[in-house]
Amino acid sequence: MCDNIKRAAALGYFDGLHLAHIKVLEAALSQKENGLTPLVPLFDEAPSKVIAGVEAPRLMSAADRDRVLEKMGFEVVKLHFCDIRDMEPEQFVSEVLKEKLNVSFVSCGYNYSFGKNGTGNTRTLRKLCEKYEINLHVCRQVRLNGETVSSTAVRNAVKSGDIEKANGMLGRPLSFVSTVLPGEKRGRLLGFPTVNQLLPEGFIVPKCGVYASIAEFCGQRLPAVTDIGSRPTFNASGVRSETHIMDFSGDLYGKEVRISLIGYIREEKKFPSAESLIEQIRADASKAAYMVSASNYF
Repeated sequence: MCDNIKRAAALGYFDGLHLAHIKVLEAALSQKENGLTPLVPLFDEAPSKVIAGVEAPRLMSAADRDRVLEKMGFEVVKLHFCDIRDMEPEQFVSEVLKEKLNVSFVSCGYNYSFGKNGTGNTRTLRKLCEKYEINLHVCRQVRLNGETVSSTAVRNAVKSGDIEKANGMLGRPLSFVSTVLPGEKRGRLLGFPTVNQLLPEGFIVPKCGVYASIAEFCGQRLPAVTDIGSRPTFNASGVRSETHIMDFSGDLYGKEVRISLIGYIREEKKFPSAESLIEQIRADASKAAYMVSASNYF
């Protein structure tokens, strides 16, 4: 990069852009009034995947994250993690932040760590920023209903089916985009046609069950009901998403549809007959329609 543009950098992995992340980002954005260009430096690979071979389940895709950041007004720069992983904290501040990115303001969370083996913390960063004439803003904990907002807390809520709590911490519905696959048309035969999708690779798997949801496609946003699971009534295997979109009829095969989960309705269960399944789907759809209309997301 190495130009004359002075920048305000928001530091973090930002795996989900939850409310605590937004505070860090807003601090950097506020520096526009001081003539600084907001910047988010991101790694090209998840550090945990490179170091330990395991990546935490994603709360949003990298493409979604980058799109949101750019829409907020950030310059997004990708750094090669393997080039930085063994840098001492001071080397990272001097060579990357100061020399490469021309940063004169930094914001980060209270638990931010950096440098080789994560040896640098906010105290380290404050000392180094003073040395290299960089202004530093450290954001405090963000709490929601008495609990600290974090990516781990969001993941735990998603896995337990508490999607309302997860969405509250995210400040938006948990969502994913996936291509609609040809199905076995069982839903159509039952009077409730569905779009069948695989969850994106690496995306967090919510608790299996039935959810109120919103489906977005081709410029439309419609209430829906989504079943995430293995469809035990039909002895199917493997987790997938099946969504009945209300007030819609049409062919979406091969198209990308975004599914946003709004609320958890019930666990999956096996039904003794098609009639009992139809009755349950009708009740699920009615409840989903109410939950979507009562939410702040539709």
